[in-house]
Amino acid sequence: MKIYLTNGHPSLVAEHDGRFYRLPSLGLTELLDAPDLSRQLHEFVRRSADQAHPSAVDDDKLLAPIENQEVWAAGVTYQRSKVARMEESKDAGGGSFYDRVYEAPRPEIFFKATPHRVVGPGDPVRIRSDSKWNVPEPELALLVNPRGRIVGYTVGNDMSSRDIEGENPLYLPQAKVYNGCCALGPCVLVADPAKPLPRETEVRLEISRAGAPAFSGATPLSRMKRKFEELVGWLFRDNSFPDGAWLLTGTGVVPPDDFTLQRGDEIRITIDPIGTLRNFVG
Repeated sequence: MKIYLTNGHPSLVAEHDGRFYRLPSLGLTELLDAPDLSRQLHEFVRRSADQAHPSAVDDDKLLAPIENQEVWAAGVTYQRSKVARMEESKDAGGGSFYDRVYEAPRPEIFFKATPHRVVGPGDPVRIRSDSKWNVPEPELALLVNPRGRIVGYTVGNDMSSRDIEGENPLYLPQAKVYNGCCALGPCVLVADPAKPLPRETEVRLEISRAGAPAFSGATPLSRMKRKFEELVGWLFRDNSFPDGAWLLTGTGVVPPDDFTLQRGDEIRITIDPIGTLRNFVG
């Protein structure tokens, strides 16, 4: 079961077995209050079988699947990410920080974006005007309800200014948090307790420049050191999210050190069975 947020009325559309169902008078935030979201949506589909639409959702009308939710992120959850962060910070003497946090019981959890800084499918992500080394970070994003339960997944892009972060670890917020710093979409894959997301699921990144391939890479979720529930547990320690939250789970796909994004680049991040998040650098 998938949920799309669109600019139509009503704004939420559920997809099940290739057919589409509009969810009247409901918002994403309201759905997160459901005791069992997967069961509630399947019951709605069963009752609304005669109202199904065979046509697909118009990609041009898709919005980022976010309303009032904050976006947080976990870092250094993959070995490749740890190595990259150590390399970018070695000249500033901060490389050992990332080695220690990778091995520590406490993960790196940081604030990423408010809703107005998040863009959806087809919208432009941004690179900072004061940065010369920028990369996308393709990640699985967890949708967590106010009670700390994972209720869905989407594709996330945690844009990062590697030179700013590498200059000093204390500059992390400036490297990570700015307008257009995050993309989410194209939908919410509703978590089904009976069918957890397989650990062999791949996160694939493709970057094109002037129509030609510029970089590609992939990694399975099985290479993530920490479990989803562990990351969510740390996020909710002494913290509350009345409208739920999105949690990016870290990246294991890092372009080489001589690569930086340019305006006009196309970024495609694919996680099956969620779909592909496509953005351009604006």
